[in-house]
Amino acid sequence: MAGVGPQATSAPSASSSGPASSSLGLPPPPPPQKILLAKPASGAASSRIGRDDDPSAVVIRSRNAAQPGSLSLISESWDVHIDRILPFLTENTDFTVVGIIGPPGVGKSTIMNELYGFDGNSPGMLPPFTTQSDEIRAMSKHCTTGVELRVSSERYILLDAQPIFSPSVLVDMMRPDGTSAISVLNGESLSADLAHELMGIQLGVFLASICNILLVVSEGIHDFSMWQHMLTVDLLKHNIPDPSTLTSGQPQGSTSVEDKENNSKYGAPNNEYLATLVFIHTKLRDLEPSPSNIMLLRKALLKYFGSSAFNINKSRELKKEQIDSSPSLANKSNESDFIGADLIFLPLKLQDDLQKPQYESYNCMIGKLCDQILSMEPHSFAKPVTERDWLRNSAKIWGMLKKSPVITEYCKTLQDSGLFRK
Repeated sequence: MAGVGPQATSAPSASSSGPASSSLGLPPPPPPQKILLAKPASGAASSRIGRDDDPSAVVIRSRNAAQPGSLSLISESWDVHIDRILPFLTENTDFTVVGIIGPPGVGKSTIMNELYGFDGNSPGMLPPFTTQSDEIRAMSKHCTTGVELRVSSERYILLDAQPIFSPSVLVDMMRPDGTSAISVLNGESLSADLAHELMGIQLGVFLASICNILLVVSEGIHDFSMWQHMLTVDLLKHNIPDPSTLTSGQPQGSTSVEDKENNSKYGAPNNEYLATLVFIHTKLRDLEPSPSNIMLLRKALLKYFGSSAFNINKSRELKKEQIDSSPSLANKSNESDFIGADLIFLPLKLQDDLQKPQYESYNCMIGKLCDQILSMEPHSFAKPVTERDWLRNSAKIWGMLKKSPVITEYCKTLQDSGLFRK
């Protein structure tokens, strides 16, 4: 499956999978749907909502109400749900899955709204992914719980995950006795702080297993906690199959010899699949996004992940070598010359009445970020897989993760270390 580039301006027609259906005497599959945005209404109509069994209905709520058309792949109870999502997916095999992970308040949902194509200037339109309001920010709360899914008309499946390293997530899941109210691993009773640590790891492994592109977001130029987190994900991602190699009649975790040979073509060890990582550093200030800083950070990234299964592909290394060997390139002040597909920078978003940024503005760079992500050629799954089968197989992978012996052993190691309560 190839990644969908920006040239795909319309959704695939229903006839794209028609021959197989017609030969079996079956009706053609429904056309692809785009998750609708809602206009808030006034008066009594503002309380109208669509039925849960009718996902195509437009949900109308007030601006301060819950997000319309909310589709949770992973719910707040840490369980997977696919029934409500299935009507939005088709038998199309030409789609790209983009996930995002990072700490609270770094702009994850904002980036995903941009990738979706949401126009924030449209009056009365709610964004597909809820972003922090001033009230939520003042209360130090998080917006996204679990994993929220949206589908664009260009067949980008976007996954926005709850923040990791989030105090508000920890508070919400903690019982008065300090244990976790959410069962995250094998149904075991764990302390809330340990369960919270494992949730971040499970999210990372899950998204790295089912996405074509995974955006790893950090705040500022000096925060490398997400880099370390993804190395832990790399360490614990074992025996999780490629989502395209699972079938409805196949035991979870098993793959055929042919599937293993296909998986080996993509460079993932142990016949496993790994998403293409894109590291994004947001809210950079003043001189932080200078060409020299960007070059140093890129070199650090390449060295940091040099022995990781999340390999930085050779084309990116070649681009780095070309820039390093060219003084004329190294001395240019145009930030766009120093942005690779593996490392992207976003400056702090300034108000209009403040001074102009030293380098390119936030609005300029968020546009370039979207162009780069949507034009990438990410890692493909081993075999063509339909959107609906991808969803069903993702649910199986989530079940594997909650029973993973590798993560279970890691949990015991953390308990024995004394860093977490038992």
